[in-house]
Amino acid sequence: MKFGFFVPQGWRFDLVGIDPADQWTTMKDLATHADSGPWESIWVYDHFHTTPEPSDQATHEAWSLMAGLGAVTSRVRLGQMCSCMSYRNPAYLAKVAATADHISGGRIEMGIGAGWYEHEWRAYGYGFPAARDRLGMLREGVQIFQQAWTKGVSSLDGKYYQVDGAICQPLPLQQGRSGIPLWIAGGGEKVTLKIAAQYADYTNFAGDPETFKTKSDILAAHCENLGRDFGEITRSSNYNVFIGENEAEVERKMSEAAARLTPHLGEAKVAEMSEGWRSAGLNGTPEQIVEALKEREALGMTYAITYFADAAYDRSSIELFESKVIPELA
Repeated sequence: MKFGFFVPQGWRFDLVGIDPADQWTTMKDLATHADSGPWESIWVYDHFHTTPEPSDQATHEAWSLMAGLGAVTSRVRLGQMCSCMSYRNPAYLAKVAATADHISGGRIEMGIGAGWYEHEWRAYGYGFPAARDRLGMLREGVQIFQQAWTKGVSSLDGKYYQVDGAICQPLPLQQGRSGIPLWIAGGGEKVTLKIAAQYADYTNFAGDPETFKTKSDILAAHCENLGRDFGEITRSSNYNVFIGENEAEVERKMSEAAARLTPHLGEAKVAEMSEGWRSAGLNGTPEQIVEALKEREALGMTYAITYFADAAYDRSSIELFESKVIPELA
């Protein structure tokens, strides 16, 4: 199993209390820590406003971070979970990603999805198209990516995008099936997973065992219908992680995370979020988390992307995961 972790960028109120002038140093130091450790990759979110409520707290932009993190690391791979196709023209984003691939020495992963955060869409003047249209943009945009990264030029007279000889030079350093590896994120059963079956190198959908198995079976059926080898696609999931040497330490870390969020979101919203951490996360001692991940590995989940709410403030959770979870599964 491979492991990545999210570098806090503010989107989840995970840089609150840190002076904005010091936030890049916090992110950079965590990235270089990962670079020297057992992690396969580091990740950021592609969002502009905080969640679950927009606020005046910082949210650093994903592709600027890709370039910056690529320049200060040398080994870990760099991804976004996930870029929203409609936030940037796809021919332009293909060019941005190719340049970031050169800055990083060929370490970019392209996470891409249809987008969902309505407030953010409307605030930035993108409107909020119906789901079918957002998914149509995703499909056409992925086609443009593949042309740009493998042929150096893209042309598409689509319903949503029209590009006519858009040049992407230099090509990315990576020259795999799609050029830069494509992660199609989302679990929509009729459209998203079908797009993934056709184009993805990786998928990313819900990580609880029951849902993961259901989505995997549907992805496999789409692959069969399209003549794609299901085994070519690596299946991943994201996990909130609260880890401690004992249950009391796990509870303390959850309480501290809740206390950081409460001034910004209020007690009721934080209580709701805390319930979600407990029901849908990877929480417990290293032994308990290893057991939970082995269950998921048996279902075909071979890439776990982890989120530590305390990463910007205390590395003990990351270091405990590094020392006692990853060696059991890597």
